Amino acid sequence: ANVFFVDGEGTIHTPIADCFLDGITRRTVIALAESMQIKVVQRHLTLDDLSDMTECFLTGTAAEVTPVSQVGDHSFTPADISRQLVDGYENLVRGRIVI
Repeated sequence: ANVFFVDGEGTIHTPIADCFLDGITRRTVIALAESMQIKVVQRHLTLDDLSDMTECFLTGTAAEVTPVSQVGDHSFTPADISRQLVDGYENLVRGRIVI
């Protein structure tokens, strides 16, 4: 699975794929977000960065797009960006939309 975080401005942050598999689902979700005019930043993240994040979700073949409510001591609430990507990814894989 790959992890994504959303900051208070609605920008998605995800780690650079330099030490893990840059999966198809991850790339698809990045393209989907960008097609929805959602900014995606790929960068090195630290645990300290999580305090600036409001949403978190995982992507993967089986997980598709799955909201996460907690990482360590940091709590997240699935909100607009997570919901848009859950719905958008489902519509994409079911053939209801094309990006």
